[in-house]
Amino acid sequence: MTNPGVNHPVNDDDAAPESNALTGVGADAGVEFREALTAAARRSGLGRVTPGEQPTAHALWGAVGGVRGLIEALLPGFLFLVVFTVTGEVAPSVLIPVGVAVLFVLIRAISRTPIMPAAVGLAGIALSAGLALWTGRAEENFLLGFVINSVWLLALVTSLLVRRPLIGVIVGLLTGDTQWRSDAAKRAVLTVVTWLWVALFAMRLGVQVPLYLAEQAGALAATKLVMGLPLYAAVLWVTWLMVRATYPRRTQ
Repeated sequence: MTNPGVNHPVNDDDAAPESNALTGVGADAGVEFREALTAAARRSGLGRVTPGEQPTAHALWGAVGGVRGLIEALLPGFLFLVVFTVTGEVAPSVLIPVGVAVLFVLIRAISRTPIMPAAVGLAGIALSAGLALWTGRAEENFLLGFVINSVWLLALVTSLLVRRPLIGVIVGLLTGDTQWRSDAAKRAVLTVVTWLWVALFAMRLGVQVPLYLAEQAGALAATKLVMGLPLYAAVLWVTWLMVRATYPRRTQ
């Protein structure tokens, strides 16, 4: 037992291994975190084409999920538009898309294909439908979309304010290029591309929020279809082209 009133010398040789171990744990955690971010970037639409490679229609088709992804993304919104236009009723307009989304999940489960995309879609559609049914207002079916677009807009603008454009961060993860911010040409292009995505989300909110406030559910549904997947695909294609111009194709 040691005397609490006496200061005992610390053995530096004993402390050093503990310090080195903590440093090693921190380094490992940092590497794992970066690897997780890189994996997420590769799963994103931007990761469908390696920077420097020629974008193709096949890659764009894969980025939107192919035929199945296209149907799963567009059909629920299209059904809402048709049913609400015909009936003017909230309940069938939001519940039919929920039923279709459940069917998508079941089809994926039966065919043993990845279920997560359809499950996430179902969760969003069900939550939106719940809001609409709870309030009795069809416009509330689009509130969740406003939140998601606002979060992306805030993240992109914040990244620009701190001079770390989000698209540049993603491209850096995909290429392993940690020095892109010190290259004026790369930084300029990736900043412009990030502003392009800012414009996408700002346009959605700028067009759709006034329709929400005006209680124009039918027009909201139509503009969401047009400004959803088609606009996303167009901006993604331009992004690929601009990034390709910045990162020349690497030779083997």
